[in-house]
Amino acid sequence: MTGRALSPWDVAVLVLLAVLAAVFFRGCRVLARRGAQPARFERITFWLGWAALVGAILPPLDALVVELFSAHMAQHELMMLVGAPLMIAGRPLPKLIVGLPSPLQRAAVATLQSAGGKRTWALLTMPVMAWLLHGLALWIWHVPALYQLAVRNEGVHTLQHAMFVGTAMLFWWGVLYGRYGRAGYGAAALFVFMTVVHSGILGAAITFATTPLYPDYSAPTHAHGLDPLQDQQLAGLLMWVPAGFVLTLLGIGLFGAWLGEAARRERQAREAP
Repeated sequence: MTGRALSPWDVAVLVLLAVLAAVFFRGCRVLARRGAQPARFERITFWLGWAALVGAILPPLDALVVELFSAHMAQHELMMLVGAPLMIAGRPLPKLIVGLPSPLQRAAVATLQSAGGKRTWALLTMPVMAWLLHGLALWIWHVPALYQLAVRNEGVHTLQHAMFVGTAMLFWWGVLYGRYGRAGYGAAALFVFMTVVHSGILGAAITFATTPLYPDYSAPTHAHGLDPLQDQQLAGLLMWVPAGFVLTLLGIGLFGAWLGEAARRERQAREAP
């Protein structure tokens, strides 16, 4: 394996995350000066998600991902199930736009408000489309040939992570802020539970495989005194059980919010003159 911790690609991603943090912080300051202070919950969740992404890239975790398949799986789950949903829960887009320098801010607003920008954004964040894109990214990148290519090549590895995190953010944006708001949380919960099913199937397939699916991990795993098949089984279990549990809790939360919104609408209907 040629990958290593804190490669130039990792440093580039860390710089990008640092710029993102600076723009978000500036955006919050600008909004506060305008009397539109972002909610504390949104700021906290964004920073927790941002910290999770940074922690996933830094040692000691990133130093182990080229040696243990289970560590690599833990890194991916930290990015997709902790970093991505927490950052999206912080409603980052308006803060990031406000935090940009004026020329970039005008360009971003013009792009998002253009007919093509609106159509593209609506399509990508449509729950069914975002669910499909995220599911495809998850399954395609676990094809042994592609997965091992990502481990051998830092550029491909960075692309893999970008697709995992990017599609996860689109998915969670569509789920949390879909066009129907809280009234659409019932459908959103369904897509989350569908993700539990297909990611659980993939995790189970990895867990119960009788031979190592990713031979590149055999030598470094042996160097740690571990059996490659057991390491692979642990990786599959991480995707199957803990990740499935987290997704299930999030789905239950969305379903509960949908029931609460339905009850609120019913009360409003009864109280209306």
